[in-house]
Amino acid sequence: MKKIDLETHFYTKDFQDYMMARKEMPREELYKGFVRLWYEPNVWESHGVGIEDSLLDLSEGRLKAMDEAGIDIQVLSLSTPGCEQFSPEDGTVWSKKTNDQLARAVGKHPDRFIGLAALAPQSPQEAAAELERAVKELGLRGAKLNSHIGPTYLDDKRYWVILKKAQELDVPIYLHPTTPHPSMLKPYTDYGYALTGPSLGFGAETAVHAMRMIYSGIFDEYPDLKVILGHLGEGLLFWMYRIDFGFVKPWVDEELQPKIRKRPSEYIRNNFFITTSGMFAAPAFMCVFLEMGADRMMFASDFPYESCSEAAQFMDKVAAISDIDKKKICHVTAEKLFKLS
Repeated sequence: MKKIDLETHFYTKDFQDYMMARKEMPREELYKGFVRLWYEPNVWESHGVGIEDSLLDLSEGRLKAMDEAGIDIQVLSLSTPGCEQFSPEDGTVWSKKTNDQLARAVGKHPDRFIGLAALAPQSPQEAAAELERAVKELGLRGAKLNSHIGPTYLDDKRYWVILKKAQELDVPIYLHPTTPHPSMLKPYTDYGYALTGPSLGFGAETAVHAMRMIYSGIFDEYPDLKVILGHLGEGLLFWMYRIDFGFVKPWVDEELQPKIRKRPSEYIRNNFFITTSGMFAAPAFMCVFLEMGADRMMFASDFPYESCSEAAQFMDKVAAISDIDKKKICHVTAEKLFKLS
């Protein structure tokens, strides 16, 4: 069955060199034969066992891994930390530079790769202009943002110009995890990346960000805005009943409710798409499927941090859904979202 992998990551050699040269965080360093990516003073991630090489490979090695897994197309996006935590000037420069290099890689293999732009929202007007350039001139199909921007989130109205542009261009924003917001880090950093990263911190951070977007009224202002959440919805789909609590219980004072036009769960069903990246567990998959349906779900691996073969095998073995729904999740929904012929 045809598969479009919605979440795969890359670096460029220039970006890697820049990360290695940085003195402030985020930054990278060589340590005992592998690469450390430092997010915060007590939080570092190991890029060992070929991760960095896989990020840099946008040609034969990556295509070989795709072929072995039976994946037809990868959607490529700049790996964490992205450009959101740099200075506004550096972020803007590196978003443009990596988008140019991504477009060249996609151009070499247009039948195998789709690109999502990197942005530096800390310069909102420039980020909106870069999104437009990336889509109209470079042929990229949307953008990926790595959650918080310094100490802020996208619910801050200074960033709405970017979301307005995404709606105008009719392209999605992939809201990807990073470490928790600076004001929430301490309960995690006592245990370093083990707690701060994918095991809990990444998902909790992104779920909070998504809920702040909903509560802010972004989707009332931009009702056609499309947001993608990976990792089977960062836990939010498990909470679908509870996130409406303050809007359905008669004893909850209306003054406590954010001033939005619909229940929070309605925005998730109407404005969000969910991918399977890095969450190859049947019970979690079925929870999301029952809440969202195949028209709002898309296959993804989280390569190279996860095995694309394991992701594909998991999808092939899901037995509780029809072949029609499986085709939607594997490629049809993505083809509609990205307007692929």
